[in-house]
Amino acid sequence: MVPSVDVVRRLSRALDLDESTDRELRDLLDAVEAAPDAAEASSDDEALAGTTVDEAVRSARLVRSFQCVVLPAMLQSAEYARHVFESAGNSTPEAVGRAVAARVERQSVLYEPGRESSFVLTEAVLRTWPGSPALMLAQLDRLLAVDSLTTVRIGVIPWRRAVPVMPRHGFTLCDRGAVVVETFRGERVVDDSAEVAAYEEAFSRFEGAAIFGAEARELLLRVMREFRDLEPHHPVEE
Repeated sequence: MVPSVDVVRRLSRALDLDESTDRELRDLLDAVEAAPDAAEASSDDEALAGTTVDEAVRSARLVRSFQCVVLPAMLQSAEYARHVFESAGNSTPEAVGRAVAARVERQSVLYEPGRESSFVLTEAVLRTWPGSPALMLAQLDRLLAVDSLTTVRIGVIPWRRAVPVMPRHGFTLCDRGAVVVETFRGERVVDDSAEVAAYEEAFSRFEGAAIFGAEARELLLRVMREFRDLEPHHPVEE
């Protein structure tokens, strides 16, 4: 059953959820309510949903993703993903709702045992934001939560550290036999062994430049503090 907005609101109060978690929960509810049965989704909706990368990731046991502008699909909050899909050409509210719901559902693989996921981001990814500072606060809070999973590693290349290779686009390695290359024109799956090996080498170099664990979390917390400073301050009514 999908809960009503009122039920979600009462559950949030009863569980004493913080603002960012409450917002994330309401975003998920909006995405689910906007999504009709999966059988009604058209091929255009599947293209909008980034099926190539999502499905490839879902079928892999080892995922390694590097991103230099946009957050990896498997780490996006519902509201962040909504902005990603809305920026696609010829998108409709119905198609965007289905795409967001599908993306959020596929993220369940992060919690499955026997899988390993490693994400490397440039600091620019954390500072390239759509929507509002509040959206990014919820998104960064999600990154902190996912990073606590034993099956997931999230690394960040700080802006103070030179990149080992000039990044031109994001890519995702699925196991050791394929790579999904992401560009403005879409996504393509490459299974040529020499090309996959080249991307594996590039990922290894990016990974070597990144910070993980406590250092990465401290960077995320610092960026969150800066986003809080960007939020509008409402005067207190007397």
